[in-house]
Amino acid sequence: MSCQEIRVSLDAYIDGELDVTTTLQLESHLSECDSCRRIYERYRQLHDSVRNEIRYFAAPKRLEDRIRGSVRPAGRDQNRSIWGIWFLGWRGWAIAGSVIVLAVFGTLLFQMTGRTAASEMLAEEVVSSHIRSLMANHLSDVISTDQHTVKPWFSGKLDFAPVVKDLSSKGFPLAGGRLDYIDSRPAAALVYKRHQHTINLFLWPTSESNSNPYKATIKGFNILHWTQSHMAYWAVSDLNAEELIEFAHDLEM
Repeated sequence: MSCQEIRVSLDAYIDGELDVTTTLQLESHLSECDSCRRIYERYRQLHDSVRNEIRYFAAPKRLEDRIRGSVRPAGRDQNRSIWGIWFLGWRGWAIAGSVIVLAVFGTLLFQMTGRTAASEMLAEEVVSSHIRSLMANHLSDVISTDQHTVKPWFSGKLDFAPVVKDLSSKGFPLAGGRLDYIDSRPAAALVYKRHQHTINLFLWPTSESNSNPYKATIKGFNILHWTQSHMAYWAVSDLNAEELIEFAHDLEM
């Protein structure tokens, strides 16, 4: 099963709705795929939280007694009829309320898991682009340590002006840049160095203004993602996580 098929089937798997064959295939995939396993763990934790933490309230016996006592005295059959009508109406409202709560919660759950899955898939795409640039010997379209050479090179090739900084004084010299294609849109890829390590910095415009850093490790590469001034940044390298955070800090200054 592919990662996409796995993620579509996770809800049914957690609810025990899959057949034996599909269950075995899914569990085999989860044992080998770190990315899908992380998403599954979040699904499962959310499922357990809903089951264990949402409180159930049973109507107390005294409520029935109070309602019976407030009904105008009438014949026994009439009282039963009134109580029956009220009970059916109350039950209908209770069911309707439950449906609304479940619908709202389901929508929130879908949005949360959808965003998480999208971030995971985008991180995988960024790492794949980083690996391709190293394997295909196509690290840079413009090779230069001068930010005033690299930045103008992107003019007319992108619908935005990438922020290009010279960090050689911080120990992260600029090495060049290239065009890339990430998240279904053209992106700028700036290449920096740290000793023998290569850092690919992908950036493109976003609707978000600023966000806290997102850190991950995929296929042995460290990833750092953040947004600043409506620009999305993804830094990828085999550099250790501490130095990659230092690189991002120097870039934001």
